[in-house]
Amino acid sequence: MVYSLLLLYLIFLRNAIERPVLAIDHTAWLRPHAPTLKERTYEHQPTALPHGIPVGIGQGYSTIAWIPSTIGSWALPLRHERITSWENPMAKGAEQLAQVCEYLQNRPIALFDSEYGCAPLIKATAAIAADKLMRIRSNRCLWSAPLSYSGRGRPRTHGKQFKLNDAQSWWEPEQTLFIS
Repeated sequence: MVYSLLLLYLIFLRNAIERPVLAIDHTAWLRPHAPTLKERTYEHQPTALPHGIPVGIGQGYSTIAWIPSTIGSWALPLRHERITSWENPMAKGAEQLAQVCEYLQNRPIALFDSEYGCAPLIKATAAIAADKLMRIRSNRCLWSAPLSYSGRGRPRTHGKQFKLNDAQSWWEPEQTLFIS
């Protein structure tokens, strides 16, 4: 019922919003002392847990929220679902984004944390009519398109390497945008 009310609210507001901003995040709910809880999985926590281990046992949840353009720090959760043991955060986030985009009239901007800055999410959301902005880890290594096949040996999979934390590996920008 709450889901239906939120969707009705979203449909009502869709004409008033030029470019809705949506945020998608994965949160772990750790339950190490609940062995009878169904579907417990290993969940990563960004902060170290007791004993210095960043992984715990519990359940993961994926939330997609609408971030209003007004000043403040609140958000309206549109979908909050458990990530089952046969799903992953990327697939669940892409599914939630597709479900919400069905009800939007204008193309949204979807914001993702560094966990989502990977090829599986890009592939899963390629057909969704939304602009995606994601944070990428500073030690991430990106690759350009491979050179054309020379006819000898195995065809190359990757091209030139681009390390975010090594300015020597950066190639010349194709376009520069200055905002004043």
